[in-house]
This record gives sequence, C-alpha cells and structure tokens, in this order.
Amino acid sequence: MMKMMMKSKPPILPLTNDPSKSYLASSTSSMFVHQTTNYELPNSHILISPIDDDHYSLEKKPLLSRSFSFTDKPTNTTQQQRRRRCTSDDNLLPGGNGGEKDSSLAISVEHAAAETYLITSLSFKLLGYLGVGYRWIIRFLALGCYAILLMPGFVQVGYNYFFSSHIRRGIVYGDQPRNSLDLYLPKNSDGPKPVVAFVTGGAWIIGYKAWGSLLGQQLSDRDIMVACIDYRNFPQGTMRDMIEDASRGISFVCKNIEEYGGDPSRIYLMGQSAGAHISACTLIEQAIKEAGGEGESVSWSVSQIKAYFGLSGGYNLLNLVDHFHNRGLYRSIFLSIMGGEQSLRNYSPEIVVQDPNVRSAVSLLPPMILFHGTADYSIPSDDSVKFADTLRGLGVEARATLYEGKTHTDVFLQDPMRGGNDSMFEDLVAIIHADDEDGQAKDAMAPQRKRMVPEIMLKLARAVSPF
Repeated sequence: MMKMMMKSKPPILPLTNDPSKSYLASSTSSMFVHQTTNYELPNSHILISPIDDDHYSLEKKPLLSRSFSFTDKPTNTTQQQRRRRCTSDDNLLPGGNGGEKDSSLAISVEHAAAETYLITSLSFKLLGYLGVGYRWIIRFLALGCYAILLMPGFVQVGYNYFFSSHIRRGIVYGDQPRNSLDLYLPKNSDGPKPVVAFVTGGAWIIGYKAWGSLLGQQLSDRDIMVACIDYRNFPQGTMRDMIEDASRGISFVCKNIEEYGGDPSRIYLMGQSAGAHISACTLIEQAIKEAGGEGESVSWSVSQIKAYFGLSGGYNLLNLVDHFHNRGLYRSIFLSIMGGEQSLRNYSPEIVVQDPNVRSAVSLLPPMILFHGTADYSIPSDDSVKFADTLRGLGVEARATLYEGKTHTDVFLQDPMRGGNDSMFEDLVAIIHADDEDGQAKDAMAPQRKRMVPEIMLKLARAVSPF
C-alpha cells in the first residue's frame, strides 16, 4: 500500500451454537482492543504528490470516459448475458477450471495483460491530474520498495489467482465498465457455503478486485466463499458510480450465488479502506430505498445481508477531508471524487444515519462490525469507534474492534503474509461460523496459514510503507 507475536487472550467474539444468541455480545462498550507489540512508525506518510492547491484546477482536464474499458455505449442485456456466459458459464462445475480453454496459459496471460493495461492507463490518467513533484516521487519510490519487499507473497498469491481451479475470474455482473467480480470457492462442495461479498480499497482511485485475492484465498481455505467485486474508480467514475457498481455486484451475488454453491441465507458484506466506505454507503442507501424514502424499486434487500464488516474504513468525510489533504489526497481531488463539497455529508455514513428522516431505514441495518488498527495513519481508528458508537445509540447492533499497534496494511497484508494465526482473521472467521457447528469443526482442524514472506522483509516493508 517484526515480528508481531500475539499474546494469548480470550476471544473477543465468543462462538455459540445457540441461534437465539447474538454473536455480538451485549456490552456497554463498543470498542475492544487487542494488545500487541507497538512499533515506531514513520511520522510523515504522503499518499500522493503535493501540489500548490491554490493553483490547482481539476476542471482543466476532462474525466476519463466512463466507457474506457469496454465499449463506447452501454452494453444491452443480450450482450451482457453473452459476456457473462463467456466468463462464467463453463465455471459452474466444482473442481474444474472452466474447461481446457479457460485453464490455458494463453487465456490467463491475455486476461492479465488486459487488466494490467486498464490499471496502467488509469494510473497515467491520474498522473495527468496530479502532476509530478519531488515529494510525490519519494512516495512513489517508497511504494515501489514496499511492493518489492512483499514480492515473494505477491508472486504466490498471483500464481494462485491465475491458475487455481477454485477461482472464477471476471464474472460479469452488470453492463458498465469494470462490472465484474472474482469468485473464490472452497475446495470441498459438501453443502452450501457462507459467502463474503468483498469491496476492495484503493483510495477511490486504484481499487481493483484482485487486491482482495489474498483474503479470498485464505477465507476459501476456511470453507468460506468470497466474491471480490470490482467497480469504477476515479477518474473513470465518481462516488455515485462506485455505489451503483457495488450495489449491482451485491445484487448479483444475492441472486446467483446459489448456482456456485453459496448459501443465499448467509451472505456477509465486507469492505476494506475506501471499499469499507463504499460498501457502508451502499448498504445505508439500500436501507433508505427499502424504507420508502425514495420510492424506488430494489434489486436486493438489506435483509439478505447477515452482517457488515468494515476493515480500516472511514465513515465521516467531513472529519477526514483535511486529514486526507495533509497526507496528499488533496481537497480538490477528493471533492471531485465525491462529486463536490455538497456531497460530503451525503456520503458520510455516520452523519446520514443520524438524520431523523431515515430512522426507519436505520432499523433495517444488519449487525455492523468494524475492524481497525490503532496505528493506522491513513484513516484514524477513531472514525470506526465513533461510527460504531453512533449506530449503537440508534439501536443498531454494532461494535468496533481495535488491534493495538496495527497499521493500515498490517491487518490486510503483512499479518496474512506472516502466516499462522492473527486476531483480525480469526475474529472474522469466528463470526461467520458462529452458528455453524460444521464450520467450527472444520476451523478446529484447519492447518495454520503458511508464511509467505520472511520476517525481516515484513518489518522493512512496514517501515517504508507509504500508507
């Protein structure tokens, strides 16, 4: 975007086989802190290059066409169905890889090249807005060093992503650019599996479905299906487009996941960083629609989501806009991403839920579980704590679980690549399998996750991380 030895501790979210008991234990506090070793972190992390904001004018450059990656016009229903058949119909059979054609090296390389071209093109388009400055170059080099240090892990994840017979890549869920998702299937097919619909992060700019591959692969090893939803980033789209894409992806999962062996009664929504913000906005907007506030038809229901998981997310943009500006995501760019300053309030879940006019919608929300590291400098952990407290005050089942000394990338990259057990992953799995005796038994017998990167390289990556 050291070696962290966890002290033994009682589980924060106890397992229970009694369906009548909530897996969110009642408590007067919405914050739980995991104690781990603290490490000194660099004080100045800049996300993007600084520019003289007074002379910055985004309007001078047009937005990238929303149809950048596919066609110049929206794809009609027939074309959409044909695209979906090409990418997913042959992949329905468990244990296969969609036939000889889909498993061939040529197809995999072609897919990788197409996606790399898309990401590279968007990156250069973004550079046109940002310009290149000295401090930006320093941060770019830091990001390069960070990626190189974690490369042993990225290579293993990438190899599995392209060649595993249990990953279905590029399943089309809508007719807009980048409306596709990756599906991570458990190795056994002995019954319907719980499903996590995951929206990845990327500062609303560089998000990509494959960023969730490590999480998807490791959760599928614990008998949990994962659908990583891709969506348009800025400048390809604004926040409104991102929410619409996320909603389409969730709708596809709710309607079709049973065909892939998923359990439609056990669907969880999860987002990381910017993805946590996007998915929270999507969930709340859907609840408002269902409550009749906008009189709109809905293609999926909040009642289909068993719980929401927010990992390192931001939920009050009015409080975060200056923080992002000081870290390099400049106010002018951020406001363009959100669609203008007037939109900050509308896209701040913590503020939206306090509107008296949406109280009936808030009552529809599923349990909201927020994970955050206390050493997160990209998005302060206080944002998750305040959002959880606000939700609890409105009668929503909510909790913020904090991980002491963990950074923005520790809980999502470094700790999973370290192997073994880590608190966030175990807490997540425990909640999903809380009412599933068979899932709990499989968890008990599951082998420990293997180490993917040497410890010294993980420590160095943590030290140079620009996030």
